[in-house]
Amino acid sequence: MLIDSHCHLNYPGLVEDEAAVLARAADAGVTAMISIATRESEWAAVIAGAERNAHVFATVGIHPHEADLHPDMDTVRLVEAAQHPKVVGIGETGLDYYYDKSDRERQRRSFRSHIAASRQTGLPLIVHTRDAEADTAAILTGEMGQGVFPLVIHCFTASRALAETCLALGAYISISGIVTFRNAKDLAATAAWLPADRLLVETDAPFLAPVPVRGRTCEPAHVAHTARFLAGIRGVSEGELMETTARNTLALFGKMAI
Repeated sequence: MLIDSHCHLNYPGLVEDEAAVLARAADAGVTAMISIATRESEWAAVIAGAERNAHVFATVGIHPHEADLHPDMDTVRLVEAAQHPKVVGIGETGLDYYYDKSDRERQRRSFRSHIAASRQTGLPLIVHTRDAEADTAAILTGEMGQGVFPLVIHCFTASRALAETCLALGAYISISGIVTFRNAKDLAATAAWLPADRLLVETDAPFLAPVPVRGRTCEPAHVAHTARFLAGIRGVSEGELMETTARNTLALFGKMAI
């Protein structure tokens, strides 16, 4: 069993040939994938893709880049959308101070609205964080003190210190194809160290294709390359790594039914 815990099947590069993308994923051993929403206007399409395909699941959320375009997004709308049987998570949400495409305070407000929706629904929060470690840690820690919620830090590229903080909060850590890049030695060291029962694997397709397909449009089938690399640096078999990460994904995303 192998699960791509984070991809964007509705994005250009994948949506035009959905059937072939899913067939290649199946051929690579991918048994399920979670298609992640980044703006309200795409929620319907992401959910429709999950409705069409038994092994595809959906989320609802607003990416931090989109926070300025969703000033009225609130917890109520997220919770309502999350009632759909194939919606299994809240997000992605979080903070991105690298590109600063949205006002930072608006990003923080949106992040907190998503946290409240995760807490209310019991669905896991999918967190994006880039160049915002201090604020990410502070918000997650403070909000966890107001009531627990499940979460995953997706496409983890931050410091081991942030990983330790998030693990202490009960978070899972998801590793993308970036870990296979030659200049990602620190990330690889963190990925080798992460507790086995908190590790997920993802593509973030159509972005971040791993070695040996770097430079191509990424797709869920490529999660097998990342899993193989992780197995090597962690000193376990490829099959064990796949089974462990799939089991962890199903434990976190408990609404998935496969």
